[in-house]
Amino acid sequence: MKRTTIFAEDGLLDEFKSLSAEENRSVADIVREAMEEYLKRKRKTVRKFSFVGIGNSGRRDVAEEHERLLWKN
Repeated sequence: MKRTTIFAEDGLLDEFKSLSAEENRSVADIVREAMEEYLKRKRKTVRKFSFVGIGNSGRRDVAEEHERLLWKN
């Protein structure tokens, strides 16, 4: 684990200190938890579906020709 320094508004730091006292945990522990949750939320929204592009046919006319292609015998 590495030490780092951040700059934050006084009110935000006061909130962390208050929560720290309420939960009997260190401010550092709460900040680490908040950072982990933030990254989980960000990664969840950024990730693409694993199946996107899996059926790439290389054709450029699928949108125009979808009816014919779907019902082709």
